[in-house]
Amino acid sequence: MTTSDQAAAHPDSTTDAADPLRVRAEELLRGLAGPEARLRPDQWTAIAALVRDRRRALVVQRTGWGKSAVYFIAAMLLREAGHGATVIVSPLLALMRNQVAAAERAGVRAATINSGNVTEWESIHAAVAAGEVDVLLVSPERLNNPDFRDQVLPRLAADAGLVVVDEAHCVSDWGHDFRPDYRRIRTLVADLGDDVPVLATTATANDRVVTDVAEQLGVGEAERALVLRGGLDRSSLHLSVVGLPGAVDRAAWLAEHLDELPGSGIVYTLTVSAAEDLAAVLAERGHPVAAYTGRTDPDERRSLEADLLGNRVKALTATSALGMGFDKPDLGFVVHLGAPSSPISYYQQVGRAGRGTDRAEVILLPGQEDRAIWQYFASVSFPEEEVVRRVIAALGPEPTSTQALEARVDLNRTRLETVLKVLDVDGAVRRVRGGWIATGQDWVYDTARYSGLAAARRAEEQAMLDYIATDTCRMSFLRAQLDDPTLQAGHRCGRCDNCTGERRSTEVGAEAAEQIRTRLARPGITVPARRQWPTGLADLQVPLRGRIADGPSDGRALGRLSDLGWGTRLRALLAEPDGPVPRDVLDGCIAVLRDWDWSRRPDTVLALPGTRGQLVVSLARELAEVGRLHYGGEVLRAPGAPAVNSVNSAFRVADLYGGFTVPADLPAGATVLLVTDEIDSGWTITVAGQAVRGAGADAVLPLAVAARG
Repeated sequence: MTTSDQAAAHPDSTTDAADPLRVRAEELLRGLAGPEARLRPDQWTAIAALVRDRRRALVVQRTGWGKSAVYFIAAMLLREAGHGATVIVSPLLALMRNQVAAAERAGVRAATINSGNVTEWESIHAAVAAGEVDVLLVSPERLNNPDFRDQVLPRLAADAGLVVVDEAHCVSDWGHDFRPDYRRIRTLVADLGDDVPVLATTATANDRVVTDVAEQLGVGEAERALVLRGGLDRSSLHLSVVGLPGAVDRAAWLAEHLDELPGSGIVYTLTVSAAEDLAAVLAERGHPVAAYTGRTDPDERRSLEADLLGNRVKALTATSALGMGFDKPDLGFVVHLGAPSSPISYYQQVGRAGRGTDRAEVILLPGQEDRAIWQYFASVSFPEEEVVRRVIAALGPEPTSTQALEARVDLNRTRLETVLKVLDVDGAVRRVRGGWIATGQDWVYDTARYSGLAAARRAEEQAMLDYIATDTCRMSFLRAQLDDPTLQAGHRCGRCDNCTGERRSTEVGAEAAEQIRTRLARPGITVPARRQWPTGLADLQVPLRGRIADGPSDGRALGRLSDLGWGTRLRALLAEPDGPVPRDVLDGCIAVLRDWDWSRRPDTVLALPGTRGQLVVSLARELAEVGRLHYGGEVLRAPGAPAVNSVNSAFRVADLYGGFTVPADLPAGATVLLVTDEIDSGWTITVAGQAVRGAGADAVLPLAVAARG
């Protein structure tokens, strides 16, 4: 059914306005959103379909349209009619906090079940059973918790008055933020009675995702299902792209222009280190800013969210960790230092601005390094079939913990957990108390689906590059990417830089640029030593376990590959053919050594060549000469040692263990500076450092040209 069909089915007429159900819905809306609030036609269409007709519905509407009002009002109307509590599956704790606060202001009795309040679960279940809760918010991860899945979920499915799936694009493999846990919702929906309405909502879904979500949730299969899609234009947003040559120029431009942007806002970066670097640079220039990333402590995140909501900071420099659900109606701007890989995710992020203001600025500062970052994230997508089948084969009828399983298959923890969740939904494995078991069911690797995902990702990356380069209307470009059904051919928003012809200046003050360049070019980061051997090494015939007592000390690197400062230079260096160390890199490493606050100065330098032997050996020799240290030669892989291609920690240590030869004339009791090209997981430098310690060194101090992460 199209939007026009739906309007015809539920006309916004005088008769409709006098409907007692609608009158009550309007009263509830005013309690939720204020005395001047009025239901939009499609809001009422959705509410009537859910409450009166007990239908299933998918609502795809722009950010700020009022999707949460639909499900809160429907929840209260259903409760007043004697039905059970509404269950809302919601992806982020931050989103839950905002929703609970909004519900309580409207008189809705709401509660949450999530990993942060396990001790309250029993009392919450009792309150639901006693009819003392109107809305129960549940994180998708809870749906596959064994106790919750087997004991709580059946009761919720039996008693629910309404089930809501918020941010429903997460259900779709094709969505920009696919979460395997969300696919478990299919089980919840399948167990519902025919008269339990289901509402799925999202702001970011193109035709392909809408179809996929409708099929996954069963909201588009029956004749009585309803799909409501609205226009995605955002009249408050003024889009622009500013092209600048390098990371320093972009940071300097932002430092000079941040105060000109209205109100407070968000500056998105693609990596954690970029967010932290940018926050430090802007703070040193006098701007009240802070970094918000996946490394930020949960309590600190809540504090930072409150600071932004209260306009106590000008901006948060953030990764996508500040994501779905953060709601600040007067957010004045969203800036991206680096382009996301998808126009869909870009639209969602910029949609946080201007929800309750007449004008908000949206600025993209793309970088040459963006594509390399996209490729890295694409490289950690769903593994090949052979790897996935090894996961299934490693499981049996007895529970195996994720930690134990990690030592049996060559996958890091994050990818392994994703694979297990997908296999669980597909029925090949099952999460139980104590870990995971194999079900014995046949499983087919969906080659077509994963190939399609890879092709879709490449197409979205190209579309993002096209957005940067386009001379057409930017808002219409984004709406077209989302298959906006209301978009007219040739439409121009009249607000973006291409429509108005007004371009932001790309000039950057020389003094500001130089100060920021100096700050970002400050060499040296700490690389913490590995403290604990990975579990499961005994299964791989490696006699290591527990705390690492004979490894290297904390090390240093010239910079991270994702840094705003050294990152660009180091990425270029490591992409070049191997050769002697360049002068600027040597000078940077000398500065790192000069500032290193070691308790014992090294007396010997050893080279640990990675894939760039000339670079590492020449750097080690130069440092030995400058520091008047003994150059002791190279730590090499022993003849016949296995290739090191594993990504899983236990497997990588097993590949490395016993595989290094140390120069025979290493002085006893030496303090060794161990020089290498790059540190990623840290296991190569750890095992090599252990070998150097075993050859007689008292201490090993690692120095890398570059660190990842």
